[in-house]
Amino acid sequence: MLSSLRIASRRAAAAGRTSVVVRASSTWANVPQGPPDAILGITEAFKADKFEKKINLGVGAYRDDKGKPYVLPSVRKAEEKVVSSRLNKEYAGITGVPEFTKAAAVLAYGKDSPALGRLAITQSISGTGALRIGGAFLSRFYPGSKTIYLPTPSWANHAAVFSDSGLKVERYTYYDKNTIGLDFEGMIRDIKNAPDGSIFLFHACAHNPTGVDPTPEQWREIEAVVKAKGHFSFFDMAYQGFASGDIHKDAFAVRHFVAQGHNVCLAQSFAKNMGLYGERIGAFSQVCADADEAKRVDSQIKILVRPMYSNPPIHGARIAAEILNTPELYDQWLVEVKEMADRIITMRALLKENLEKLGSKHDWSHITSQIGMFAYTGLSPEQMEALAKEHSVYATRDGRISVAGITSDNVGRLAEAIFKVKG
Repeated sequence: MLSSLRIASRRAAAAGRTSVVVRASSTWANVPQGPPDAILGITEAFKADKFEKKINLGVGAYRDDKGKPYVLPSVRKAEEKVVSSRLNKEYAGITGVPEFTKAAAVLAYGKDSPALGRLAITQSISGTGALRIGGAFLSRFYPGSKTIYLPTPSWANHAAVFSDSGLKVERYTYYDKNTIGLDFEGMIRDIKNAPDGSIFLFHACAHNPTGVDPTPEQWREIEAVVKAKGHFSFFDMAYQGFASGDIHKDAFAVRHFVAQGHNVCLAQSFAKNMGLYGERIGAFSQVCADADEAKRVDSQIKILVRPMYSNPPIHGARIAAEILNTPELYDQWLVEVKEMADRIITMRALLKENLEKLGSKHDWSHITSQIGMFAYTGLSPEQMEALAKEHSVYATRDGRISVAGITSDNVGRLAEAIFKVKG
């Protein structure tokens, strides 16, 4: 019979082995804590605030004049048609629902565009997915430098998307904080100074986050410099129709570049202009030299997509296709997207008007000269913190606000808050 001392010794040794195993099993012990998400932080702070008249200007989604999420009536009708058709739930092809991608191409490039006959296009997981496919394609096949130039600033996710795609990210001048507008001279200078054949990312309309867009005349100058330098243009068009209310006006830059001989690539999103945020509907397209080249590019896009997510979701694509391919619904959608754009334009005007009525000595013309869902107010990080802490107005520290979060009921209080922190 074992002595009590030997038994205790064995038990202690077993316990030691067990504790070692537990410590060694922590495979992810060296994974660092990631930085907090700015928008998530705003959302959490907003929810925690008990003030009845709090304002959330951080969310990048459209809200109606009551501050509520909005489903377009044309989307409701299209969805009813899709559901009543009792279609099967089979996989789409790798490049998606063809009725959707064909219509998306026409929407972007124009129904008479010669590019339609030499286009490789795939449905994507909204605009972010389109950018990711484009980044991966350029990383694998672009013959020049695998460097993409982004505007300063740009959508916060752009750099991460392209870096993870295998591209090196550089920056070009875009926003002038002193004028709260476009630094056009700096932009042209940087495009000229970049190595020949560089890749440039351009926001087609409603630049996110500044709301500052080049004029058509400036786009023509930008195109001429891009052509002279042999640069490649990647357009991100997340707001077609949603910016000005005119789908053709908002597509001007893309169509002009194509008309001037540029074989651009394009990321489209239907999150904003159809309110299909959760359906994740988008498209990536590459204009090619001819139909044969388009066929080869298409084959490589399929090879890229297959291991990423195999094939895209069908429900939202069917809704978008129903709207784009049904004349009655298409016309109704054009009216609705203009109504959304007009509401945002109206809120800009009301904010500026209220600030001026309060006696603000600052020039607020940038609020109405900017376009789209977002506006750069020109407020400092400290002033934005004061808006949140003292007035329950929540937005990002860089001074960006979502104009879609402004309503007829809160625009007056918002102006008063801004006036108190800015003057």
